[in-house]
Parts: sequence; C-alpha cells; structure tokens
Amino acid sequence: MLNELLQRAAQLDRVGMHLLRYGTVLVLLWIGGLKVYKYEADGIVPFVANSPLMSFFYHFDAPEYRQYMNREGQVVPENRAWHEANHTYPFALGLGAVICAIGVLIALYPWFPTLSALGSFLCFSMSLVTLSFLITTPETWVPDLGGPEHGFPLLSGAGRLVVKDVIMLGASVVTMADAARRALTSQ
Repeated sequence: MLNELLQRAAQLDRVGMHLLRYGTVLVLLWIGGLKVYKYEADGIVPFVANSPLMSFFYHFDAPEYRQYMNREGQVVPENRAWHEANHTYPFALGLGAVICAIGVLIALYPWFPTLSALGSFLCFSMSLVTLSFLITTPETWVPDLGGPEHGFPLLSGAGRLVVKDVIMLGASVVTMADAARRALTSQ
C-alpha cells in the first residue's frame, strides 16, 4: 500500500512543475497588478525608501515616510499628497509593470522556453532584492515597544511577507532550469 502511494507520488513531478510555474505566474501577476492601487503603493514605501538599491526612485529620504503612512484601506489626503510628491505612485506603477512582465515571460514556457527561462532568472533576481529588505528595512522586525519580544529573529508582518520570497527564489531556479532544458532540447 505504502509502496503504491510512493510510486504514484513519484509520477507527480510534471504536475508539480506546472503548479509551481503557473502558481509563480499567478502570484507575480496578482502582486504586480495590485501596484496600480494606492494602498499597495503606500505599503511598499518602507522597503523602497530604505533600500540602497532602490531608494533613488523616491524624492524623500527614509525615515521621513513614517509620518505619512496610511493603513491599508485608510485615506488621509495629506499623506496621499506627500506620496504624490515622493513619486510613490509612478514608481509603484513601473514596478508593477515589471513584475507583471516577468510573470508573462515565465508563462510563455509552452511556446518560448528561452523567454520563460529569462523570466525565471529575472524572478530569481527580483527575489534576491526583496530578501535584501530583511537587512535594510527596520519594519521587518518586531519593534521595541517596551516588551521583551522584539528585534532579530522576530519577524513583523512585513518581515513575514518578505521572508516568503525564499520560496519564490527556489521556484524561479527550478522553473528556470526546466525551461532552459526544454529550450536546449528544442534547438
């Protein structure tokens, strides 16, 4: 009985690859698409503002953003005006377009495996940048608000969001290798 279950499980690798590839595409398109909404653009400000790789996209330096953050679903006109001046929304639109383009490239696997491999490589690179936020963004760790539980290794909600990119990193390597293998065999 166990042997039969293991044999069936061993045959699921292609199904798993498709789930991994198109699950990655779904996440990229969804997260990239959300960048058109101001609440999502507001939410990425701490990551971008604190990143030495990305902070130049914004007009104002960190940590000035802290006093202008909107909670998800909240609209404070003065805060939105600050984000307009900061270039928060145009940056988010550009980032969303790039993320969606990466998703589309990965989705092209059946027709253009070389482009799909490129998309997976770009996803890998993007995941490395995202994971760097664990080092550069103070909001990824539980803050010291007087209690005994704060700082490393205690991830905040933002930190838990970022650390999941380790999975995206692995998925992109696996889908890149699979697409590259197919591209090489179809030449």
